[in-house]
Amino acid sequence: MKPDTVFRARGLSKIYVMGEVKVHALRKVDLDLHAHEMVVLLGASGSGKSTLVNILGGLDTATEGEVLYHGQDLTRADDRALTEFRRQHVGFVFQFYNLIPSLTARENVQIVTEIAREPMAPEEALDLVGLGRRMDHFPAQLSGGEQQRVAIARAIAKRPAVLLCDEPTGALDSQTGVVVLEALERVNRELGTTTVIITHNAAQGDIADRIVHLKDGEITGISTPDPKRQARDLTW
Repeated sequence: MKPDTVFRARGLSKIYVMGEVKVHALRKVDLDLHAHEMVVLLGASGSGKSTLVNILGGLDTATEGEVLYHGQDLTRADDRALTEFRRQHVGFVFQFYNLIPSLTARENVQIVTEIAREPMAPEEALDLVGLGRRMDHFPAQLSGGEQQRVAIARAIAKRPAVLLCDEPTGALDSQTGVVVLEALERVNRELGTTTVIITHNAAQGDIADRIVHLKDGEITGISTPDPKRQARDLTW
């Protein structure tokens, strides 16, 4: 395993059993993710993107195969160990922001900083995503894109090694989505956080170091954008 390998997945399969029906969400997936890189998982709905990210992030377990995080075997970890792994090493950003309406942006981020080992200040995290002047506003006073950037600030405030983003622009228009992607670029660049973005939008792959293509639970290819572009240059 290379020294900069953050995740090493081999033979990952996930089967959901629904009555007499078996759904193969992942089929024998092999994938390495490296330190500091930005990876886009690209595929249609049902291709296995979210299942793969949930297993990497310790939110779900594989039916077969193994996942190593810096050599630590997550496949055989118990619930307590997976909880500790998520708490200390992984930040999550979802399509819907999951902010607490009665708390300001600063207070929403503070929830994470109070339980992390070596957090950044909430103000620092909000500055990093361009919301330094909005930190005392409540979610209802923020646009959708601003709320998503608060969610990103909350995810990165514990200084995670890995940031896993499931359709982070899915609920946003393209102009607002670009601003959110710019925030993710800045986190990746300035904190060196390994960043994984799930999307079905092919245009967003251009900001990645690598694009992992999924279909029907399998990786059908891994490509490199040529040229790699900045989020501000994207249109969709």
